Amino acid sequence: MRVKRLPDSGVSYPSPLLENPVYDKVHEYFVEEGDAVVVNTVINERDLVCREGETALVPKMFERAGPRDRVVFDADQVHAAIVSCGGVCPGINTIIKEITRALERQYHVKRISGVPKGYRGIYGEAPWMKLSYDDLAESHRLGGTLLGTSRGGFDLDRIVNNINKQGVNQLYIIGGDGTVRGAQAIADEVERRGMRVAVSHIPKTIDNDLVVIDKSFGFDTAVEEAQRAIYAANVEVKSFPNAVGIVKLMGRSSGFIAMNATLSSGCVDCCLIPESPFDLDKLLEFIREKISTQNHCLVVVAEGAGQDYVGEFVKLRDASGNRLLGDIGLFLSTKVKEYFEDVIQQEVTVKYIDPTYMVRAIPANASDNLYCTLLSHAAVHGVNAGFTAFMTGPVNGKQCYIPLSEVVGKRNAVDTRTKAYARLISSTGQPSF
Repeated sequence: MRVKRLPDSGVSYPSPLLENPVYDKVHEYFVEEGDAVVVNTVINERDLVCREGETALVPKMFERAGPRDRVVFDADQVHAAIVSCGGVCPGINTIIKEITRALERQYHVKRISGVPKGYRGIYGEAPWMKLSYDDLAESHRLGGTLLGTSRGGFDLDRIVNNINKQGVNQLYIIGGDGTVRGAQAIADEVERRGMRVAVSHIPKTIDNDLVVIDKSFGFDTAVEEAQRAIYAANVEVKSFPNAVGIVKLMGRSSGFIAMNATLSSGCVDCCLIPESPFDLDKLLEFIREKISTQNHCLVVVAEGAGQDYVGEFVKLRDASGNRLLGDIGLFLSTKVKEYFEDVIQQEVTVKYIDPTYMVRAIPANASDNLYCTLLSHAAVHGVNAGFTAFMTGPVNGKQCYIPLSEVVGKRNAVDTRTKAYARLISSTGQPSF
Protein backbone atom coordinates (compact mmCIF):
# COMPACT_ATOMS: atom_id res chain seq x y z
CA MET A 1 0.00 0.00 0.00
CA ARG A 2 1.59 3.24 -1.14
CA VAL A 3 1.57 6.26 1.15
CA LYS A 4 0.85 9.71 -0.29
CA ARG A 5 3.77 12.03 -0.84
CA LEU A 6 3.97 15.78 -0.96
CA PRO A 7 3.87 17.22 -4.50
CA ASP A 8 7.28 17.08 -6.17
CA SER A 9 8.82 20.54 -5.98
CA GLY A 10 11.77 19.47 -8.08
CA VAL A 11 14.11 20.13 -5.18
CA SER A 12 15.48 17.62 -2.69
CA TYR A 13 18.44 17.56 -0.34
CA PRO A 14 20.92 14.95 0.85
CA SER A 15 19.82 13.59 4.19
CA PRO A 16 21.62 15.25 7.12
CA LEU A 17 22.19 11.74 8.44
CA LEU A 18 24.74 11.20 5.65
CA GLU A 19 27.06 13.61 7.48
CA ASN A 20 26.30 12.31 10.96
CA PRO A 21 29.35 10.40 12.28
CA VAL A 22 27.12 8.32 14.53
CA TYR A 23 25.81 6.44 11.50
CA ASP A 24 29.10 6.03 9.60
CA LYS A 25 29.48 2.37 10.46
CA VAL A 26 25.81 1.40 10.44
CA HIS A 27 25.27 -1.22 7.75
CA GLU A 28 22.44 -0.45 5.31
CA TYR A 29 21.05 2.36 7.43
CA PHE A 30 18.89 3.95 4.75
CA VAL A 31 15.68 2.36 3.50
CA GLU A 32 15.55 1.81 -0.25
CA GLU A 33 12.63 2.71 -2.44
CA GLY A 34 10.41 -0.33 -2.82
CA ASP A 35 11.24 -1.86 0.56
CA ALA A 36 8.01 -3.19 2.03
CA VAL A 37 6.70 -5.34 4.88
CA VAL A 38 4.27 -8.17 4.18
CA VAL A 39 1.11 -8.10 6.31
CA ASN A 40 0.19 -11.79 6.35
CA THR A 41 3.30 -13.82 7.11
CA VAL A 42 1.49 -17.15 7.40
CA ILE A 43 0.06 -18.52 4.16
CA ASN A 44 -0.58 -21.92 2.66
CA GLU A 45 1.93 -23.04 0.04
CA ARG A 46 -0.87 -23.96 -2.37
CA ASP A 47 -1.72 -20.26 -2.62
CA LEU A 48 1.71 -19.64 -4.14
CA VAL A 49 1.10 -22.03 -7.04
CA CYS A 50 0.13 -20.16 -10.18
CA ARG A 51 -1.99 -22.39 -12.37
CA GLU A 52 -2.81 -21.71 -15.98
CA GLY A 53 -5.17 -18.77 -16.28
CA GLU A 54 -4.73 -17.76 -12.66
CA THR A 55 -2.99 -14.75 -11.18
CA ALA A 56 -0.21 -15.36 -8.69
CA LEU A 57 -0.90 -14.34 -5.12
CA VAL A 58 0.30 -10.80 -4.43
CA PRO A 59 0.55 -10.32 -0.66
CA LYS A 60 -0.58 -7.08 0.95
CA MET A 61 2.40 -4.94 1.92
CA PHE A 62 3.13 -1.59 3.54
CA GLU A 63 6.10 0.65 2.86
CA ARG A 64 8.94 0.11 5.27
CA ALA A 65 9.61 2.98 7.66
CA GLY A 66 13.02 4.53 8.16
CA PRO A 67 15.35 7.24 6.86
CA ARG A 68 15.78 7.90 3.16
CA ASP A 69 19.02 9.21 1.70
CA ARG A 70 17.30 12.31 0.35
CA VAL A 71 14.84 14.65 2.07
CA VAL A 72 12.37 17.19 0.72
CA PHE A 73 12.63 19.85 3.43
CA ASP A 74 15.24 22.53 3.98
CA ALA A 75 15.75 22.37 7.75
CA ASP A 76 15.96 26.16 8.00
CA GLN A 77 12.48 26.45 6.48
CA VAL A 78 10.76 23.86 8.65
CA HIS A 79 8.19 24.70 11.31
CA ALA A 80 7.13 21.43 12.96
CA ALA A 81 4.15 21.26 15.30
CA ILE A 82 3.23 18.44 17.69
CA VAL A 83 -0.27 17.98 19.16
CA SER A 84 -1.73 15.30 21.46
CA CYS A 85 -5.46 14.57 21.45
CA GLY A 86 -7.92 12.41 23.37
CA GLY A 87 -7.31 10.64 26.67
CA VAL A 88 -3.97 10.39 28.40
CA CYS A 89 -1.89 7.27 28.02
CA PRO A 90 1.53 6.08 29.21
CA GLY A 91 4.19 7.17 26.75
CA ILE A 92 2.84 10.42 25.29
CA ASN A 93 5.66 12.47 26.78
CA THR A 94 8.18 10.03 25.36
CA ILE A 95 6.64 10.51 21.92
CA ILE A 96 6.83 14.31 22.23
CA LYS A 97 10.42 14.16 23.48
CA GLU A 98 11.62 11.76 20.81
CA ILE A 99 9.96 13.57 17.90
CA THR A 100 11.70 16.70 19.13
CA ARG A 101 15.03 14.91 19.49
CA ALA A 102 14.88 13.39 16.00
CA LEU A 103 13.91 16.70 14.42
CA GLU A 104 16.53 18.68 16.30
CA ARG A 105 19.50 16.30 16.39
CA GLN A 106 19.04 14.24 13.25
CA TYR A 107 17.44 16.74 10.86
CA HIS A 108 18.71 20.03 12.37
CA VAL A 109 15.21 21.54 12.60
CA LYS A 110 15.27 24.67 14.74
CA ARG A 111 11.59 25.59 15.00
CA ILE A 112 9.51 23.00 16.85
CA SER A 113 6.22 23.94 18.53
CA GLY A 114 4.04 22.10 21.02
CA VAL A 115 0.33 22.74 20.56
CA PRO A 116 -1.61 22.91 23.85
CA LYS A 117 -4.86 21.10 24.63
CA GLY A 118 -5.50 19.00 21.55
CA TYR A 119 -7.08 20.01 18.24
CA ARG A 120 -8.74 23.09 19.75
CA GLY A 121 -5.30 24.36 20.70
CA ILE A 122 -4.26 24.68 17.06
CA TYR A 123 -6.62 27.64 16.62
CA GLY A 124 -7.14 28.64 20.27
CA GLU A 125 -5.74 31.66 22.06
CA ALA A 126 -3.24 29.80 24.27
CA PRO A 127 0.33 30.32 23.06
CA TRP A 128 2.20 27.42 21.52
CA MET A 129 5.19 26.05 23.39
CA LYS A 130 8.69 26.26 21.96
CA LEU A 131 10.14 22.75 22.27
CA SER A 132 13.76 21.73 22.59
CA TYR A 133 15.23 18.38 23.50
CA ASP A 134 17.25 19.75 26.41
CA ASP A 135 14.06 20.99 28.06
CA LEU A 136 12.32 17.62 27.51
CA ALA A 137 15.16 15.27 28.45
CA GLU A 138 13.48 13.95 31.63
CA SER A 139 9.85 14.26 30.48
CA HIS A 140 9.50 10.53 29.73
CA ARG A 141 9.49 9.92 33.48
CA LEU A 142 6.19 11.77 33.80
CA GLY A 143 2.69 10.49 33.14
CA GLY A 144 0.07 12.35 31.12
CA THR A 145 1.04 14.82 28.43
CA LEU A 146 3.10 17.95 28.99
CA LEU A 147 1.21 19.62 26.14
CA GLY A 148 -2.19 18.99 27.69
CA THR A 149 -5.00 17.37 25.75
CA SER A 150 -8.75 17.51 25.14
CA ARG A 151 -11.56 15.71 23.40
CA GLY A 152 -13.48 17.26 20.55
CA GLY A 153 -12.80 20.82 19.42
CA PHE A 154 -12.17 19.74 15.83
CA ASP A 155 -12.89 22.67 13.49
CA LEU A 156 -11.26 21.88 10.15
CA ASP A 157 -11.29 25.36 8.60
CA ARG A 158 -9.94 27.08 11.71
CA ILE A 159 -7.29 24.38 12.17
CA VAL A 160 -6.00 24.57 8.60
CA ASN A 161 -6.23 28.37 8.52
CA ASN A 162 -3.98 28.65 11.57
CA ILE A 163 -1.58 25.98 10.34
CA ASN A 164 -1.17 28.17 7.28
CA LYS A 165 -0.87 31.36 9.35
CA GLN A 166 1.78 29.84 11.62
CA GLY A 167 3.77 28.54 8.67
CA VAL A 168 3.60 24.92 9.85
CA ASN A 169 4.80 22.47 7.22
CA GLN A 170 5.22 19.37 9.41
CA LEU A 171 2.35 18.29 11.66
CA TYR A 172 2.68 15.38 14.08
CA ILE A 173 -0.64 14.27 15.58
CA ILE A 174 -0.77 11.88 18.55
CA GLY A 175 -4.13 10.21 19.12
CA GLY A 176 -6.52 7.31 18.71
CA ASP A 177 -9.31 6.34 16.34
CA GLY A 178 -11.18 9.65 16.66
CA THR A 179 -8.00 11.66 16.23
CA VAL A 180 -7.00 9.74 13.11
CA ARG A 181 -10.22 10.82 11.41
CA GLY A 182 -9.20 14.40 12.08
CA ALA A 183 -5.68 13.76 10.79
CA GLN A 184 -7.10 12.38 7.54
CA ALA A 185 -9.38 15.42 7.15
CA ILE A 186 -6.48 17.82 7.75
CA ALA A 187 -4.27 15.98 5.25
CA ASP A 188 -7.03 16.08 2.64
CA GLU A 189 -7.75 19.78 3.22
CA VAL A 190 -4.14 20.96 3.05
CA GLU A 191 -3.78 18.99 -0.17
CA ARG A 192 -6.96 20.55 -1.57
CA ARG A 193 -5.65 24.03 -0.76
CA GLY A 194 -2.28 23.29 -2.33
CA MET A 195 -0.43 23.70 0.98
CA ARG A 196 2.88 21.88 1.32
CA VAL A 197 2.23 20.33 4.74
CA ALA A 198 3.18 16.77 5.72
CA VAL A 199 0.77 15.17 8.19
CA SER A 200 1.82 12.19 10.32
CA HIS A 201 -0.31 10.33 12.85
CA ILE A 202 1.26 8.53 15.81
CA PRO A 203 -1.17 5.86 17.07
CA LYS A 204 -2.21 6.35 20.71
CA THR A 205 -4.95 4.15 22.10
CA ILE A 206 -4.48 2.42 25.41
CA ASP A 207 -7.21 -0.07 24.44
CA ASN A 208 -5.07 -1.33 21.52
CA ASP A 209 -8.06 -0.90 19.19
CA LEU A 210 -6.36 0.61 16.11
CA VAL A 211 -6.17 -1.76 13.15
CA VAL A 212 -3.19 -2.98 11.13
CA ILE A 213 -0.39 -2.38 13.68
CA ASP A 214 0.82 -5.05 16.08
CA LYS A 215 -0.07 -2.95 19.12
CA SER A 216 -0.33 0.65 20.25
CA PHE A 217 2.05 2.36 22.67
CA GLY A 218 1.06 2.39 26.34
CA PHE A 219 -0.66 -0.98 26.05
CA ASP A 220 2.13 -2.98 27.69
CA THR A 221 2.30 -0.50 30.57
CA ALA A 222 -1.47 -0.62 30.98
CA VAL A 223 -1.51 -4.42 31.15
CA GLU A 224 1.32 -4.39 33.69
CA GLU A 225 -0.46 -1.88 35.93
CA ALA A 226 -3.81 -3.65 35.51
CA GLN A 227 -2.15 -6.84 36.68
CA ARG A 228 -1.22 -5.08 39.93
CA ALA A 229 -4.89 -4.27 40.50
CA ILE A 230 -5.83 -7.89 39.85
CA TYR A 231 -3.22 -9.10 42.33
CA ALA A 232 -4.57 -6.69 44.94
CA ALA A 233 -8.11 -7.93 44.35
CA ASN A 234 -6.91 -11.53 44.61
CA VAL A 235 -5.36 -10.82 48.02
CA GLU A 236 -8.62 -9.24 49.16
CA VAL A 237 -10.92 -12.07 48.10
CA LYS A 238 -8.66 -14.74 49.57
CA SER A 239 -8.60 -12.91 52.89
CA PHE A 240 -12.38 -12.92 53.45
CA PRO A 241 -14.99 -15.70 53.51
CA ASN A 242 -17.43 -15.83 50.59
CA ALA A 243 -15.66 -12.99 48.82
CA VAL A 244 -16.19 -11.80 45.24
CA GLY A 245 -13.68 -9.45 43.63
CA ILE A 246 -14.66 -7.39 40.60
CA VAL A 247 -11.94 -5.48 38.75
CA LYS A 248 -13.09 -3.13 35.98
CA LEU A 249 -10.47 -2.37 33.35
CA MET A 250 -10.38 -0.16 30.28
CA GLY A 251 -11.77 -1.47 27.03
CA ARG A 252 -14.65 0.48 25.51
CA SER A 253 -15.10 -1.75 22.47
CA SER A 254 -12.05 -4.00 22.65
CA GLY A 255 -11.13 -6.28 25.53
CA PHE A 256 -7.37 -6.58 24.96
CA ILE A 257 -6.30 -5.10 28.30
CA ALA A 258 -8.72 -7.28 30.28
CA MET A 259 -7.75 -10.38 28.31
CA ASN A 260 -3.99 -9.88 28.54
CA ALA A 261 -4.03 -8.81 32.19
CA THR A 262 -6.11 -11.90 32.99
CA LEU A 263 -3.71 -14.21 31.16
CA SER A 264 -0.62 -12.64 32.71
CA SER A 265 -1.99 -12.67 36.28
CA GLY A 266 -3.03 -16.32 36.32
CA CYS A 267 -5.51 -15.92 39.19
CA VAL A 268 -8.75 -14.77 37.51
CA ASP A 269 -11.86 -16.97 37.52
CA CYS A 270 -13.81 -15.09 34.87
CA CYS A 271 -12.99 -12.41 32.27
CA LEU A 272 -15.76 -10.49 30.53
CA ILE A 273 -15.03 -8.49 27.37
CA PRO A 274 -17.22 -6.47 24.97
CA GLU A 275 -16.70 -8.93 22.11
CA SER A 276 -18.33 -11.80 24.02
CA PRO A 277 -21.82 -11.05 25.42
CA PHE A 278 -22.79 -12.78 28.66
CA ASP A 279 -26.00 -13.87 30.34
CA LEU A 280 -26.27 -12.35 33.82
CA ASP A 281 -28.10 -15.31 35.36
CA LYS A 282 -25.49 -17.78 34.11
CA LEU A 283 -22.70 -15.53 35.38
CA LEU A 284 -24.25 -15.31 38.84
CA GLU A 285 -24.65 -19.08 38.97
CA PHE A 286 -20.99 -19.50 37.96
CA ILE A 287 -19.91 -17.14 40.76
CA ARG A 288 -22.04 -19.13 43.25
CA GLU A 289 -20.36 -22.37 42.17
CA LYS A 290 -16.89 -20.82 42.62
CA ILE A 291 -17.81 -19.57 46.09
CA SER A 292 -19.03 -23.03 47.07
CA THR A 293 -15.89 -24.80 45.83
CA GLN A 294 -13.08 -22.35 46.62
CA ASN A 295 -14.67 -19.76 48.94
CA HIS A 296 -13.93 -16.86 46.59
CA CYS A 297 -14.30 -15.67 43.00
CA LEU A 298 -12.36 -13.06 41.04
CA VAL A 299 -13.98 -11.42 38.00
CA VAL A 300 -12.26 -9.06 35.55
CA VAL A 301 -14.57 -7.02 33.33
CA ALA A 302 -13.76 -4.59 30.52
CA GLU A 303 -15.67 -1.32 30.81
CA GLY A 304 -17.53 -1.90 27.54
CA ALA A 305 -18.78 -5.37 28.43
CA GLY A 306 -22.41 -5.92 29.39
CA GLN A 307 -23.68 -2.62 28.05
CA ASP A 308 -26.93 -4.35 27.12
CA TYR A 309 -27.64 -4.30 30.85
CA VAL A 310 -26.49 -0.77 31.67
CA GLY A 311 -25.93 1.12 28.43
CA GLU A 312 -29.59 1.78 27.68
CA PHE A 313 -29.73 4.18 30.61
CA VAL A 314 -26.89 6.32 29.24
CA LYS A 315 -27.80 8.56 26.31
CA LEU A 316 -25.03 11.14 26.61
CA ARG A 317 -21.91 11.37 24.47
CA ASP A 318 -18.50 12.85 25.20
CA ALA A 319 -16.90 15.69 23.23
CA SER A 320 -15.41 13.20 20.75
CA GLY A 321 -18.83 11.74 19.99
CA ASN A 322 -18.31 8.50 21.92
CA ARG A 323 -21.35 7.20 23.76
CA LEU A 324 -20.80 7.33 27.50
CA LEU A 325 -20.79 3.89 29.06
CA GLY A 326 -22.82 2.61 31.96
CA ASP A 327 -20.79 1.43 34.94
CA ILE A 328 -20.76 -2.32 34.43
CA GLY A 329 -18.48 -2.84 37.44
CA LEU A 330 -20.84 -1.13 39.86
CA PHE A 331 -23.79 -2.92 38.24
CA LEU A 332 -22.21 -6.36 38.72
CA SER A 333 -21.20 -5.55 42.29
CA THR A 334 -24.80 -4.66 43.12
CA LYS A 335 -26.27 -7.68 41.33
CA VAL A 336 -23.86 -10.13 43.00
CA LYS A 337 -24.73 -8.77 46.43
CA GLU A 338 -28.47 -8.88 45.72
CA TYR A 339 -28.24 -12.43 44.34
CA PHE A 340 -26.42 -13.85 47.35
CA GLU A 341 -28.35 -12.01 50.02
CA ASP A 342 -31.86 -12.03 48.51
CA VAL A 343 -31.97 -15.13 46.31
CA ILE A 344 -29.78 -17.76 47.95
CA GLN A 345 -29.70 -15.99 51.33
CA GLN A 346 -25.98 -16.27 51.86
CA GLU A 347 -23.67 -13.60 53.20
CA VAL A 348 -21.11 -12.35 50.68
CA THR A 349 -18.31 -9.79 50.63
CA VAL A 350 -17.93 -7.86 47.37
CA LYS A 351 -14.73 -5.97 46.60
CA TYR A 352 -14.95 -3.61 43.61
CA ILE A 353 -11.74 -2.11 42.21
CA ASP A 354 -11.63 0.41 39.34
CA PRO A 355 -7.97 1.35 38.61
CA THR A 356 -8.74 3.21 35.36
CA TYR A 357 -7.04 6.52 36.15
CA MET A 358 -4.13 4.85 37.91
CA VAL A 359 -3.48 2.85 34.74
CA ARG A 360 -3.83 5.77 32.34
CA ALA A 361 -1.80 8.33 34.24
CA ILE A 362 1.44 6.48 34.98
CA PRO A 363 4.70 6.89 33.00
CA ALA A 364 5.54 4.33 30.34
CA ASN A 365 7.52 1.26 31.33
CA ALA A 366 10.84 0.36 29.67
CA SER A 367 9.22 -1.62 26.85
CA ASP A 368 6.83 1.20 25.93
CA ASN A 369 9.54 3.86 26.20
CA LEU A 370 11.62 1.99 23.65
CA TYR A 371 8.58 1.44 21.45
CA CYS A 372 7.68 5.16 21.61
CA THR A 373 11.21 6.06 20.55
CA LEU A 374 10.98 3.83 17.46
CA LEU A 375 7.53 5.19 16.55
CA SER A 376 8.64 8.81 16.91
CA HIS A 377 11.82 8.48 14.89
CA ALA A 378 10.00 6.56 12.15
CA ALA A 379 7.42 9.36 11.89
CA VAL A 380 10.12 12.04 11.60
CA HIS A 381 12.02 10.04 8.96
CA GLY A 382 8.83 9.62 6.93
CA VAL A 383 7.79 13.25 7.06
CA ASN A 384 11.22 14.51 6.04
CA ALA A 385 11.26 12.07 3.14
CA GLY A 386 8.03 13.67 1.93
CA PHE A 387 5.43 11.13 3.05
CA THR A 388 2.11 12.49 4.26
CA ALA A 389 -1.31 11.27 5.42
CA PHE A 390 0.26 8.25 7.07
CA MET A 391 0.39 6.46 10.40
CA THR A 392 3.56 4.82 11.61
CA GLY A 393 3.57 1.54 13.49
CA PRO A 394 4.91 -2.03 13.57
CA VAL A 395 3.52 -4.72 11.29
CA ASN A 396 4.96 -8.12 12.12
CA GLY A 397 7.63 -6.40 14.17
CA LYS A 398 8.81 -4.04 11.40
CA GLN A 399 8.04 -0.31 11.45
CA CYS A 400 5.86 0.68 8.48
CA TYR A 401 4.13 3.68 6.92
CA ILE A 402 0.41 2.99 6.70
CA PRO A 403 -1.97 5.19 4.69
CA LEU A 404 -4.55 6.81 6.96
CA SER A 405 -7.25 5.52 4.62
CA GLU A 406 -6.37 2.01 5.79
CA VAL A 407 -7.13 2.95 9.40
CA VAL A 408 -9.97 5.49 9.44
CA GLY A 409 -13.32 4.09 10.52
CA LYS A 410 -11.95 0.66 11.45
CA ARG A 411 -11.45 -0.87 14.87
CA ASN A 412 -9.30 -3.68 16.19
CA ALA A 413 -11.16 -6.12 18.42
CA VAL A 414 -10.59 -9.47 20.10
CA ASP A 415 -11.53 -12.26 17.71
CA THR A 416 -13.24 -14.85 19.89
CA ARG A 417 -12.52 -17.54 17.28
CA THR A 418 -8.74 -17.34 17.68
CA LYS A 419 -6.18 -19.18 19.78
CA ALA A 420 -5.68 -16.07 21.91
CA TYR A 421 -9.27 -16.15 23.14
CA ALA A 422 -9.11 -19.91 23.54
CA ARG A 423 -6.10 -19.42 25.82
CA LEU A 424 -8.13 -16.99 27.90
CA ILE A 425 -11.01 -19.43 28.40
CA SER A 426 -8.57 -22.23 29.13
CA SER A 427 -6.81 -20.05 31.72
CA THR A 428 -9.95 -19.07 33.65
CA GLY A 429 -11.96 -22.23 33.12
CA GLN A 430 -15.09 -20.16 32.60
CA PRO A 431 -17.97 -21.58 30.56
CA SER A 432 -19.69 -19.91 27.66
CA PHE A 433 -22.10 -17.40 29.14
